[in-house]
Amino acid sequence: MTSDVAVIAGAGQGLSASLARLLTKEGFRVVLAARNTGKLAPLVEETGALAVETDVSDPASVARLFEAADKAGSLALAVFNASGRTRGPIAELDPDAVKQALLVGAYGGFLVGQQAARRLLARGSGSILFTGATASLKGFPGSAGFAMPKFGLRGLAQSMARELSPKNIHVAHFIIDGQIEPPGQADEPDRPDRRLSPDAIVEAYLATHRQHRSAWSFEVELRPWVETF
Repeated sequence: MTSDVAVIAGAGQGLSASLARLLTKEGFRVVLAARNTGKLAPLVEETGALAVETDVSDPASVARLFEAADKAGSLALAVFNASGRTRGPIAELDPDAVKQALLVGAYGGFLVGQQAARRLLARGSGSILFTGATASLKGFPGSAGFAMPKFGLRGLAQSMARELSPKNIHVAHFIIDGQIEPPGQADEPDRPDRRLSPDAIVEAYLATHRQHRSAWSFEVELRPWVETF
């Protein structure tokens, strides 16, 4: 029996790790993409996921990632978690660093989304989920190098959703509006749940993937109860 495959691009120890655990538990064959796969060794051992060294800003590297996923089964879900960022005053930002942030955070989303779309169109179903941030909606002082890729990623997701939804491919964009709880850090007793739990976030991802197509969400905003908006 062919396994449903989930590709997580931009894998690390936080949100992506929680997602890998949940999807493995739910029966997916998980493929993790990261520049440094060595850091994923404990997660691979825990979940049985396949880790593929990937530069999401390089078309050939992303193509190899999805070719590896093809060998694992039939792609059903792709999640783009990679993020490019550089911070600082606009007059002092390094142009090369900003270019790299755009290549990773926006162009990388295009490359991953394109490869996923090709496979899901052939399958006739599936989901492509993009991880955004507060910066997807608002550019703050000193955050031009982060807001630009996040705005670009949101535009990509909107375009893909309008094109692919009529073809039974669910595209959704998640705005993570707040700080995600770092791995291994206990909650503060006097400030409970002030940060987003990665385990809670990924429950929303899975629920979105499983939505009935008569009521698909495109944009989902997640924030701790203490956040203002």
